[in-house]
Amino acid sequence: MSGLAVIFLTWFPVPLAFLIGATPFGFLVGKMRGIDIREHGSGNIGATNVLRTLGKPVGMTVLVLDILKGLIPVLIAKWTDNDNSVLYILTAIAAILGHNYTFWLQFKGGKGIATTSGAMLLVIPLPLVVAVSTWLIVLKATRYVSVASISAAIAIPVTITIQNLISGDWDIAVFILGIFVCFMAVWRHRSNIRRLLRGEESRFASRKEKK
Repeated sequence: MSGLAVIFLTWFPVPLAFLIGATPFGFLVGKMRGIDIREHGSGNIGATNVLRTLGKPVGMTVLVLDILKGLIPVLIAKWTDNDNSVLYILTAIAAILGHNYTFWLQFKGGKGIATTSGAMLLVIPLPLVVAVSTWLIVLKATRYVSVASISAAIAIPVTITIQNLISGDWDIAVFILGIFVCFMAVWRHRSNIRRLLRGEESRFASRKEKK
C-alpha cells in the first residue's frame, strides 16, 4: 500500500467531517416548507431560528440532525483509528467548521452549538455535560439563547483547565479544542452580542409566555 493510500485511510474522516458538517439541514427543511430560512427571524440556518420560524417539531428535528453532523464523523474517526486522539479532535473541528461555513451557502452557515455538542460527546464528555448544564441554567435565568450559548462555550475551556489542574496531566490537543470551540461560538454570536448591547436581542419565550 502506498504512502498516500495510508494517509488517506488514516485521515479521511477529517474532510468527510467537513462535508457532513456542511449539510445545511435548517436551510433544506425550510425549502421543503417553501421558505428560505435565511429571510426569516434571525436569518440563521440553525435549529433555534428554525424552531422559532417553523415550530417545535421541525426545530427539534433540525437540532437532532445538527448534533448528528458532529457525532457521526467522530464515531467514524474512532472506528478508523481508536488510539489517534489528534484525529478525533481534527475531525470534530472539521465538522464544526463545515456547519459554520457551509460551501453550499457561500460559506455562510449556522452558529455551530448543536454540531459542536455532537462532536464533543465522544472527545470531551465531561466539559460537554458542564456546558449543557450551564446552557440550561443561564437560559432559565436570562431567557436569552445567545447568552446561554456563549456562557456554555466559555465553560468548556474552563472545565478542561480545571480537569488538567486536578489530574496534573495537560492534554494540549484537548485544550486547543476547548479554546477553538469557545472562540468559534463567541465569534459566531458577535451579531447577538451587538443586539444585546443595544437591548434588541429577542428572548426565548415558552408556550405559556407566548399565550
